[in-house]
Amino acid sequence: MGVDGRKVCWITGASQGLGLALAQELASRGYKLILTARRAKELGEAIATLPGTGHEALPADITDRVGMKKLVDDIAKRHGRLDMAVLNAGTHQPMLPGSYDDEVFDKLININIHGTLNSLLPVINVMKVQKSGTIAVVSSVAGYIGLPTASAYGLTKAGIINLCETLHVELAPLGIDLKMVNPGFVRTPLTDKNDFPMPFLMEAKDAAKAMAKGLEGKQFEVAFPRKFVWMLKFLRFLPYQLSLPITKKFMPKGTKP
Repeated sequence: MGVDGRKVCWITGASQGLGLALAQELASRGYKLILTARRAKELGEAIATLPGTGHEALPADITDRVGMKKLVDDIAKRHGRLDMAVLNAGTHQPMLPGSYDDEVFDKLININIHGTLNSLLPVINVMKVQKSGTIAVVSSVAGYIGLPTASAYGLTKAGIINLCETLHVELAPLGIDLKMVNPGFVRTPLTDKNDFPMPFLMEAKDAAKAMAKGLEGKQFEVAFPRKFVWMLKFLRFLPYQLSLPITKKFMPKGTKP
């Protein structure tokens, strides 16, 4: 716990969407929240919605490796410890089949992979010294299998899933509980831009409650909504000769690879 007796939780990508909804849920459970996102104005507005007092807004860009290390070290120094870190910041940009853009691949790899690592590695170093702490890395059910229009996004999320599986095992002996969060479709400003069907779409508030419950539990993976998760996991374990014809049904209408 921090100097005021509350658990200290740092959330990235917290100015809107699932990150903000989770911050609101954890604040209602008594956590002291430190929120990070790029846009200072939106971050300040987000802080104002949290129940309780003493929460902080620390604007930063997760692609700034040096800046993120300084930020995490400063949090630990000022609060005495860091009990939980939720690495939620990331982005999505679909690409139509056959229309591949190397700049989109670079952008998503830089934000979703390098940005996550820039946040994660300093947190691990802090929690190694503490010999305790919980880290939640947000990936996506899109990382389970290859899906049309998600060639860049799915690549990054599959990589994060692999990373989490490895680090969960490696960090446990150090007292660090690393969890992997795999949301399905959640209504956020990002998903509002999608022009394709989003099965089992969840409201951010409901997703945040499911996520908070999982973060305080013992399981490694926190994934929701359950029906969508199990549908994709079922596809993942099918032989390719069965799964790929099903995957083809997700191709956008009117497009040809």
